[in-house]
Amino acid sequence: MIVPVEQPPELEKYQVLEEIGHGGMATVYRAKDRRLGRDVAVKVIHKHLRESAEVAARFVSEARAVAKLKHQNIVEVYDVSDEGDIERYLVVELVEGTTLRKLLLERGHLPAEIAAAIGIEIAQALEHAHAHGVIHRDVKPENVLVSLRAPVSTRESQERPSDATIARIKIADFGIAKLLDAQGVTSTGQVLGSPAHMAPEQIEGGEVSQRADVFGLGVLLYEGMVGRLPFDGKNPAQVLRKVLDGTFTPPERARPTVGAGLSRIVEKALAREAEDRWESAELIGDLLRAELAKVGMKEPRAELAEYLADPTAYEESYEGRIVDKLVALGKQARSERDVTTAASYFNRALAFRPEDTELLREVAGLARSERLKRTALRAGIVLVGSAVLGVAAYGVTRAARTPRLTPTQDKPPEPVLKVTAEPTVVNTAAPDKSAAPKPSASVVEVVKPNNGKIAVAPIGTAPSKDKTRLVQVLLSGATGGSVLVDGQPYNWFGPPKPMPTGTHTFEFLPPDDKCCKKPPKQVLDVKEGETPFVVRGQIAYLDASLTLIGTGDLRAECPRLFAGVLSAGQTRKIPINSPKRLAGQCTITPGKEGEDNKVVAVTLGPGETRTIP
Repeated sequence: MIVPVEQPPELEKYQVLEEIGHGGMATVYRAKDRRLGRDVAVKVIHKHLRESAEVAARFVSEARAVAKLKHQNIVEVYDVSDEGDIERYLVVELVEGTTLRKLLLERGHLPAEIAAAIGIEIAQALEHAHAHGVIHRDVKPENVLVSLRAPVSTRESQERPSDATIARIKIADFGIAKLLDAQGVTSTGQVLGSPAHMAPEQIEGGEVSQRADVFGLGVLLYEGMVGRLPFDGKNPAQVLRKVLDGTFTPPERARPTVGAGLSRIVEKALAREAEDRWESAELIGDLLRAELAKVGMKEPRAELAEYLADPTAYEESYEGRIVDKLVALGKQARSERDVTTAASYFNRALAFRPEDTELLREVAGLARSERLKRTALRAGIVLVGSAVLGVAAYGVTRAARTPRLTPTQDKPPEPVLKVTAEPTVVNTAAPDKSAAPKPSASVVEVVKPNNGKIAVAPIGTAPSKDKTRLVQVLLSGATGGSVLVDGQPYNWFGPPKPMPTGTHTFEFLPPDDKCCKKPPKQVLDVKEGETPFVVRGQIAYLDASLTLIGTGDLRAECPRLFAGVLSAGQTRKIPINSPKRLAGQCTITPGKEGEDNKVVAVTLGPGETRTIP
C-alpha cells in the first residue's frame, strides 16, 4: 500500500519553511510568523487524529490551558488554531539544539550527576505545570529539548562569567496526550503516549495525578543514568506487562557507578503504586540537588553547560573528580563511625576503579573496624583477610545494615569468635546436611563451646590470600534475591570477580521468607583455573494455596488460576512464577438445587493461602 506524503500546510498567519520533526501525534515545521517576523515551531496534528468533532471542540480550550504555563524549562505556547481553521495546530517557541533522545543515542548513557542535573530542570518544569493543574502524561527524552546559548540577560551575566554558556533544558508537548484522549483512542486498544514511560495507573485507565509525571521522570532519570529503560521488551505488549508488574533492576545494580544515593531517589519514583512514589516533582528536584551538593556539584546547571559544550572532555575529567570526592566522603564517614555511609561511598568509587589497590585497602580497613566486626559476628559468620574483603567490597553496605540479634538468657552460650593476627574463616552455624561437601572438599569444622572456648579443627584448606580465580555467580528465579559468600553480602551481578582459591560457602537469600523458598547452602572448592568458576543459584517462588470451604457437592472453577474443579473441602496448590499477584474469578456451583451460581474474585501472591467461603 502506498501512503501519500503529507504536504506542508497552508497557514494564513504563518509561512511554513521546512519540516523539522515527525512523531506519532504531530508533524513539526519551522515557520515564520508573518506579523511579528520571528521564527516559530508549528505542531500540526495528524489528519487522522483531528477529524473527530470532539477533538476539534476541546482543542482550543485545552491548548489555552497549556499556554498559561510560563516557565524557563517549558517550551512556550504562542498561539493555537481557531475552531474554524482546517488544520489543528499549536505554535510554540522554536528551540535550537537537540533532544535528550538524540543525546542518549550518541552517548549511550550520561554521567549520573549530569542525568540528575537534567532531572532537576525537568522537575522544576513539572512542578510549575502541576501548580497550574496541568499534567504532562508523556515525559520522555523525545520531549526534552537540550541547547546551549550565551547569557543575554543582566541577571545571567552576573551569575556566570561573561564567556560562559547557559544550558537550557525545556520540556515540550504538555497536555498533548490529554488533548487527543477526547478521540477515545484508548477504547480501540491502543495506548496514548509511550508505554515504557507511562505510569501503571495511566495504562490501566485509572485516575492520573501529578504522580504519573513523577513516574515518567523516574523512567527518564533511569534511562539517562543507566543507558536503558527500566521496563523494556520486544514489543509494546511486553513493555506494558513489565510496567504493570512493577519489577526492575535498581539503577545501582544495573550500573554500579550510579551509586546508592541517586539510585534510591529513582527507585522510589518508579514505585508501582502512586501513593508509594515521591509526593511531588519538586521534592525529587530537591533530593537530586542535595545528592549533587554532596559530591561538590553545587551549581548543577554549570556542570550541565560544561558537559554539553564537550561531552568527551567532560567525561575524561569526571571520573577522577568524582572518585576523589567519594573517597574523601568515605573517609569522613568512617572517621565519624558511620560504616553504612562510608561503605556506600567506597562502593561507588570501586565501581569506577574496581582494581584500584589503594581503594581496596581503604575498604579492607573499613571492614576491620569494630562496628563491622560486631555486625558480622551477629550474622553468625566472620569473613576476614584483606584480599577477600577487597573482593567483597560491594557487599559491605548491606552487611552494615544487618539487624542486631539479642540472645536470650535461658539458651546455652553461643560460640564466641576471637579474630587473631592470622585469622581463619569460622562458621558457627549448624551444618546444612543438604549441602554437605564431599570428603575432598575443604571446610572448617567448629567444635561447640566448652567452658566458653571453641576449638577450630581444619579439615581442608582455607582461602588463599595469594591465589585467585574469577568467579561468576548466577542467580535466577525470584526478583530481589541476594547472595552471601562466606557470610558476607556479595555483589553477584555484573562480570566475574576475582576470589581467593579455597573453600567458600554460597548462600542464596530470597527477598523475604513469605514469598520464596531458601535453597540450601553450597560449599564449593574454588580451585585455580583460567576460565571463570560458575556458581548457580535459584530461588523459587512458593506455591499459593486455595481452599474451598463447604460440604457436599459444592465446587469451584477458576480457569485463570488452575485447570479443573475444586471440590468442597479441597485445597489446590497453585504454582507462582513471578512476584505479580494472580487475579481471577471463581464460579461457585452450589450443591443444592434451586441455588444460583456465584462468582467471586480471587487474587493470589507467592506463598499466600486463600479460602473461598
